[in-house]
Amino acid sequence: MKKLPEVCPICGLPKELCICKEMAKEEAKIKVYLVKRSYGKSVTIIDGIDEKANPKDLTKKLKTKLACGGTYKNGKIELRGDHRNKIKKLLVDAGFPEEKIEVE
Repeated sequence: MKKLPEVCPICGLPKELCICKEMAKEEAKIKVYLVKRSYGKSVTIIDGIDEKANPKDLTKKLKTKLACGGTYKNGKIELRGDHRNKIKKLLVDAGFPEEKIEVE
């Protein structure tokens, strides 16, 4: 008996054809800004990335590319240091539309 392919509950397509991640990337309105923490430390915050776009995996990739520490919590990616000048290109390379990324 043939096994039926798993179906995505959101888009209704088989898992291997699922387009939910791409749709989440297209719809995201991303805001990048800097926050000063205690002892004068800077933290770059990336807000607005949807859960469907796998933000934990994106955080890991950004930390590797920028050679910094960071985390994903409370729906935001936090990266140690000021990376505002590099982050837009990295997000575009990850598949997010350039016009939806706002850097302050």
